[in-house]
Amino acid sequence: MNQLDVVSLKKTYDQKYWAVNDVSLEVKQGDFIILLGLSGSGKSTLLRCINRLIEPSGGDILYQDKSIIPLSGLELRQYRRKIAMVFQQFNLVKNLSVQTNVLTGRLGYHGVLGKFTKTDLELAQHNLERVGLANFGKRVVKQLSGGQQQRVAIARALMQEPEVILADEPVASLDPATADSIMQYLGEINRRDGISVICSLHFLSLARRYGNRVYALKEGRSVFEGMPQDIDEQRFKQIYGEDAQII
Repeated sequence: MNQLDVVSLKKTYDQKYWAVNDVSLEVKQGDFIILLGLSGSGKSTLLRCINRLIEPSGGDILYQDKSIIPLSGLELRQYRRKIAMVFQQFNLVKNLSVQTNVLTGRLGYHGVLGKFTKTDLELAQHNLERVGLANFGKRVVKQLSGGQQQRVAIARALMQEPEVILADEPVASLDPATADSIMQYLGEINRRDGISVICSLHFLSLARRYGNRVYALKEGRSVFEGMPQDIDEQRFKQIYGEDAQII
């Protein structure tokens, strides 16, 4: 049984243009799936459909063989606990402390007005240690570098105790060295915890280093599915255009 199945998924925002058009993918527990494609190819829309941040227009999404499309209320919240999201722009509250931002990952368990427990505080510290920020809990987020903020976002995602992490271009705004370090943290979480990762990227070098399978999208459609090493220069140009160069 697959952990997650996306089946002929479609999404339109204006009833004219398909942001995602008949895309299917399979995720087994422990996979590190890379989504490749130009900006606007449908990667972000696909990820947001998977955790129901936006509603699909057609097709289905199955989690452990159960459709998540009809879920609402408590059932939807319980599903979203299992599916953590890491965003390109971090989505942190910049004027609050690192610890407070990390603790917001527990809101799916307590609700907005719930109180954090001693166990929550210990888990937050543990997850900050995992991303190399053990002594940063009291720092205000806006004082941190971009790479440090993304590590805070990863620690926040781990607070959900997720089974899948959706990473939406998590390194697009970072320099190459910092980007690789962020991918290393995601790779370690994937290997050590068995948490599946679906990560959208632009860099084939990172896809080859960290992914075990690649799905490439172009204009909302799937144009490649296979192993990262199977993407040669010709396939790369099919995905990114004739003027594209492998990086």
